[in-house]
Amino acid sequence: MKTLFLECNMGAAGDMLMGALFELLTESEQRSFLDTMNGIFPEKIMLSPVPSEKCGVWGTKMNVVILGQTEEDAMPHGTGQEEPHMHGAGHSHPLHVSYPEMLGQIDSLPLSAAVKEHAKAVYTLIGTAESNAHHTDISQIHFHEVGTLDALMDVVGCCLLLETLSPEQIIASPIHVGSGSVRCAHGILPVPAPATADILRDVPIYGGTVEGELCTPTGAALLKHFASQFVAMPPMAVEKTGYGMGAKDFPTANCLRAFWGSMSILPVPSPKQLPGSYDTNALAQIPGGETRPDFYTEQFHSLDQILELSCNLDDMSPEAVSYAVGLLLDAGALDVFTTPVYMKKNRPGLLLTCLCNLEEESRFSRLILTHTATRGIRIQPCYRRTLDAQFRKVRTVYGEITVKISTGYGLTKFKPEYEDVAAAAKQCKVPFGKVYDAAMAACRKEY
Repeated sequence: MKTLFLECNMGAAGDMLMGALFELLTESEQRSFLDTMNGIFPEKIMLSPVPSEKCGVWGTKMNVVILGQTEEDAMPHGTGQEEPHMHGAGHSHPLHVSYPEMLGQIDSLPLSAAVKEHAKAVYTLIGTAESNAHHTDISQIHFHEVGTLDALMDVVGCCLLLETLSPEQIIASPIHVGSGSVRCAHGILPVPAPATADILRDVPIYGGTVEGELCTPTGAALLKHFASQFVAMPPMAVEKTGYGMGAKDFPTANCLRAFWGSMSILPVPSPKQLPGSYDTNALAQIPGGETRPDFYTEQFHSLDQILELSCNLDDMSPEAVSYAVGLLLDAGALDVFTTPVYMKKNRPGLLLTCLCNLEEESRFSRLILTHTATRGIRIQPCYRRTLDAQFRKVRTVYGEITVKISTGYGLTKFKPEYEDVAAAAKQCKVPFGKVYDAAMAACRKEY
């Protein structure tokens, strides 16, 4: 599966993302892309990729030249990742373009219908966030004309590049948004700026120690629209890496990296990948007239990646296999289990499976190779969703019983711990099931 992974350790801006994607193209594709982009507004604007170096790392800085100015020269504020600003109601001016006018301008571009639809969706995210920040209707949002052109080039350019690359899935890392404050037309605002924070709702973000605005509204909207999930870099065979450089210098290389490669696993679906329309505030109906939050409205809840280590065993005694399973569990494996299988020459055997975190692979692989008879291990990356768990004690007529309470996705599950139930049943001389049922009844009553 062709995969694009976007590393946002220094945030994201439209020009950074465009520079990183541009580097993934072949030379002929790059020439075609520039010809297309520079033919959109030939008398007003020009896109110029230039080599740029940050902390010894070389990449591409996408300069948008407007009437002889670069986009940095044209901007009235000095953020870490430069970008135009939007105004709310009451700022109408000949140099401003309204949200409906912006959509009309996108529709008029000589580009494919898919590129235009994606660009309009990105601008809708930005416009909605700005309208929320200004407490006004989206139709009252106005985009500064100078900012309109360079931001439009950033958005349209990224949409066109992604159409050219045509990845089967797009994944991004959690986004570094920066810290401190940023100066804009409305004054000094906290980082992330209100519009950026609104766009990045439900997306994993972090502040870090870098002072400045690292993620702009345009960068946030592009990532929110295109990325199906925001997780650590998955196991993938990387074929090419692109570096998109930011405007400012920081102690850390100010760049966005794009990794192009292959994965052998399917992505966790996001709402926009599923058939039908999903309202993120809607409740899904279930039998009995009850409601629960739709599973996919919490797509980032407890999503993590693990590895499945497995091997076939047909020449070990049951005692030796049992010892290896116990050793792996004691070493901290997430889970270990065996499955009966039939191997070559129809010999019965066992499939040993060990689940572990990505960073623990080498340690558990060594344990398996050391304590089993296998000569090789299969390693399969997996995504998983989990419910949050906590342990509480409940009072019953048979004494206190520890219960595991699992919650998430609108669900709550209870499970009395075996050891406590067994100990109480033995002490009170009653069946195991009676103690278990009493603990479950206490859970329902208390929670």
